[in-house]
Amino acid sequence: MASDQTGPGSPQAGHQKPIGVFDSGVGGLSVLKALQAELPHERFVYLADSANAPYGERGDSYVAARTHAISDYLLRTHGIKALVVACNTATAAAIHEVRSAHPTLPLVGVEPALKPAVAATRTGRIGVIGTRGTLGSTKFNKLLDSVRSQASWVVQPCDGLAHAIERSVAPPPSDAEGPDVGATETGALCTKYLQAMGKFGKSPGQIDTLVLGCTHYIFVAHELRALAGPHVQLIETGQPVARQTRRLLESAGLLSPENQQTTQSAELRLLTTGAVEMLEAAALRWMGISSDQCQHVAV
Repeated sequence: MASDQTGPGSPQAGHQKPIGVFDSGVGGLSVLKALQAELPHERFVYLADSANAPYGERGDSYVAARTHAISDYLLRTHGIKALVVACNTATAAAIHEVRSAHPTLPLVGVEPALKPAVAATRTGRIGVIGTRGTLGSTKFNKLLDSVRSQASWVVQPCDGLAHAIERSVAPPPSDAEGPDVGATETGALCTKYLQAMGKFGKSPGQIDTLVLGCTHYIFVAHELRALAGPHVQLIETGQPVARQTRRLLESAGLLSPENQQTTQSAELRLLTTGAVEMLEAAALRWMGISSDQCQHVAV
């Protein structure tokens, strides 16, 4: 399973309260999109900690402190009924601490989808890309150890890629000319890291399955597919996390009724600790959401 979760929370929380979702930046919008598709009658509040991104290149203690601060903020200010930690690095560094601090809160984290990749591969050779913080964590290495004998693994830290994806959606200066610098940077980094991993394809000894170990990476799927080729499967975590969130809400009696009249535009708040313009651009580009739903917060 591509998620990490606790037991159900208290039914007294109320099914009409929102689900909190957070990431170090805008990458968690990929998980939010999957959550909205799976749970169309739910309310959501999404927080991008862009002022402190990228988490993947910071230490565990820093990431844990930010994860606690944001979890506490979402509970205190927005009264969330469940929390989705839509960040592999924060999940690896701090989800066990959040679980201890809030034992009745339904909690779902993300982790690289290694088990689904084992089920998907035909050549038996699997690539994993992620931040250095995620791939170097004790949590990831325990997960890898549990499936290491079932395939041949190529694990590649992608320093700077998540940050480049963040920058790729920043509005360009009004006097900017020439190619999209952000897009050029992400393409160059994808090329660098996939070339370092070896051959991709469907022949014996080639990588035929690529695990996206960071929620940002789905937003460069077109670059990754172009580099890896049409026979390589990309494995991400949005849908499994959304399904697990549904299961936890159902077991806790917190799932909003399907006959509840809601609209996604009225039932979604997008928050950022960084530049509002970046979140606005990402929400419009990747989710078709208007900018009037985005605001800056201090956490």
